[in-house]
Amino acid sequence: MLLKIALGLGLGYVLMVILAWRFQDRLALPGPRMRLPAPSTAGLADGERVEVATSDGVVLSGWYLPARGASRLTGPAPGLIWFYGNMETVGALAPVIGWLRPPGVAVLALDYRGYGENAGRPSEAGLYLDAEAAWTYLASRPDVDPARIAVYGRSVGSVPALYVATTHPVRAVVLDSPFSSAADMARLHYGFLPPFLVRLSMNNLERARRLEAPLLVFHGTADRIAPLWMGQAVARAGRARRLVTIEGAGHNETYDLGGEAYRRTFFAFLAETLTRRDEAAAKPGQH
Repeated sequence: MLLKIALGLGLGYVLMVILAWRFQDRLALPGPRMRLPAPSTAGLADGERVEVATSDGVVLSGWYLPARGASRLTGPAPGLIWFYGNMETVGALAPVIGWLRPPGVAVLALDYRGYGENAGRPSEAGLYLDAEAAWTYLASRPDVDPARIAVYGRSVGSVPALYVATTHPVRAVVLDSPFSSAADMARLHYGFLPPFLVRLSMNNLERARRLEAPLLVFHGTADRIAPLWMGQAVARAGRARRLVTIEGAGHNETYDLGGEAYRRTFFAFLAETLTRRDEAAAKPGQH
């Protein structure tokens, strides 16, 4: 009887290992489905729905919000690419995007492949192709200054944000609740599985070490998904100008508990880093 129990447990563990190997992209990037509404239905009357093709032929749907304010009258405006977190979509984030939309800055927010209503299967490689397409689209718009583009990444969105910031001339980087790497996340949440199973890299620490653009990091002190020490490590590696810790905030509570102070800090950082036109165009990953 004991031998049968042990054999059953062993087979169950082997099956779990096989499933973890096979479906880790799905675990890391679950790809929630949701129809993408028109920006006007979310109170963003000046926004437009856009479709952006990636280099491997996947069409990404999302929103483009033009700059508001005086910058529209003085030439191309600075831009911001918004990379959201897991279990989010552009449509679901509509209230947050409207609330955190910086004045005088154009915003591009695209659903990843396999998210929202987009075709394709989510994967780490696909995430980078999606990020590349987002950069190319925003930098090519005539109403956007390609030398003054910032990236914002929350949770898993910190991965494409740092990818873009280390491969293109980015003026500023803002991260919310970033994790250090896929390997660290696996050790934290799936420590019962052998480490060699982790095929994903998502190494934010390695990219942050190569980052030269100004960095601002937000992180909750009660984050149990990507604990505070991960945000602190990314901030140190990227020589962040500021790490804003939000007392009592879990992984998905930084907006709510950060409140108006969060928004003011975000706006002030972008105003400081994106306003000047006379700053030389940065090399990839530099300012």
